[in-house]
Parts: sequence; C-alpha cells; structure tokens
Amino acid sequence: MNRNEIKNLLTEIKNGSKSVEDALEVLQNFPYTDLGFAKIDHHREMRTGYPEIVYCAGKTAEQVAAIFRVMLAKENNVLGTRADEKVFESVKAIIPDAVYYQVARIVSVQRKKTKSPSTKIAVITAGTSDMPVAEEAAVTAELLGNRVVRIYDAGVAGIHRLVDKLPEIKTCRVIIVIAGMEGALASVVGGLVDKPVIAVPTSVGYGANFGGISALLAMLTSCSSGVTVVNIDNGFGAGFSASMINQMK
Repeated sequence: MNRNEIKNLLTEIKNGSKSVEDALEVLQNFPYTDLGFAKIDHHREMRTGYPEIVYCAGKTAEQVAAIFRVMLAKENNVLGTRADEKVFESVKAIIPDAVYYQVARIVSVQRKKTKSPSTKIAVITAGTSDMPVAEEAAVTAELLGNRVVRIYDAGVAGIHRLVDKLPEIKTCRVIIVIAGMEGALASVVGGLVDKPVIAVPTSVGYGANFGGISALLAMLTSCSSGVTVVNIDNGFGAGFSASMINQMK
C-alpha cells in the first residue's frame, strides 16, 4: 500500500463509503505479511517508492510462488531476481501473465504502469561474456520505468568501439559500466563523460581475476571522478541505483 492508497482509504472512511471495520480488514496485513518462511514488506513502496524485490536464489520454487501471490494481492508490480526456469514455471502456474527474462534471470509481473522519464540510462559492457549481468541491470531499470540504451562488447581492447558510441552515451543521464578481467572500462568511460558512472565488476576472467576481485579493486581505485562501484556481478543493484538517479526531479 502506497501513500496515495492510504490517502484514498482515509477519504473513503471520512465520506462514509467505507467503514472503520472495512479499513481494518484492508490494513490487517499492513505493514507486512508473515508467511513463516518470509515476511513480505508491504510498507517498502511507501518508504522507498518501489515495492520489495524478491531475491529468488536460495529459495524454493514454491516459496517464490507464494511470495509472488501475496505481493500481487496488494496490486504491486513484482520483480524476482536470480530466478531459474523452475522458479519461473512455478510462478507462471499461478500467475499466467508472468514474464521471464532468461539472460537476466528475472521474473516479472506488471500490474501498474510506470511512468518513463525522458532521460535515459546507458548500459555498457566490456565484453559479450558480461551480458548476463548487463541484462540484469538493464531489465531491472526498464521494469522500474526507465528507458535503457544497451551498448555491448565495447571494451578497452578495441577502444574505437566505445568511441563510436560516445555521442549516444552522452545523451544519457546515468551510465552503468560492466566489466570483468581488469575492469578498466569504468575508468575510461568515467574520464570521457560528465554523468554519474555506476561500475559493476563481473566474475568474468581468467584465474588471476579471482572471481571478480581484480575488477572490483580496479574500479574502487579508479582515478576517474564520478565513478561509484557496486558488488561483483550485482547488475540488479546497479540498475536500481541508476533508476533512482534517473528519476530524481
């Protein structure tokens, strides 16, 4: 339940179209519903502007489906990250219009239309192997109501591929840069634009990449101003943060 819904409820009580008992029925699961294995936070959208996001990894398919069912009862848009095909099939069995973004590993059910700002978010990858993390970021941003420009496989080993896209990149309000290996792309982009850059290190790379540690440290020690860093492979976190920046008034 968001602010507008609470205001509408109070108005209905005031004008007599809804009784106090009716209001209590509506509010009985506010601000959360306890499923035993999970407590669904219905208050989060009112606090942050976004409903709770479901992290599916580590949960059973049945648990995820139950969470989706409860959240949809509140007429929320529901987004589940790190979901596999089994989780999706479990959700789709009870919610036929659920959509699965296979590369991004995201399950989504949209119940409310989201307004898209005129400004855009760029998602840039160093290589094709970074695409699963990039798609998690891009799809997250899109489902939260943003327009996204995808620029994939534009790493520093062939810097002309990035330079060719600079005019388009500079039209965006926020830039997400995703790279594994040595993670140099974030510093390069940060030195070429006047927009906030959110860097995402990935676990893509050979042995000395240490599962993304080398890219993480390179991004954290970037000499380019305006580069901030999220955790290894955290495309969702980058997409969410970029959306918050892009939708600031």
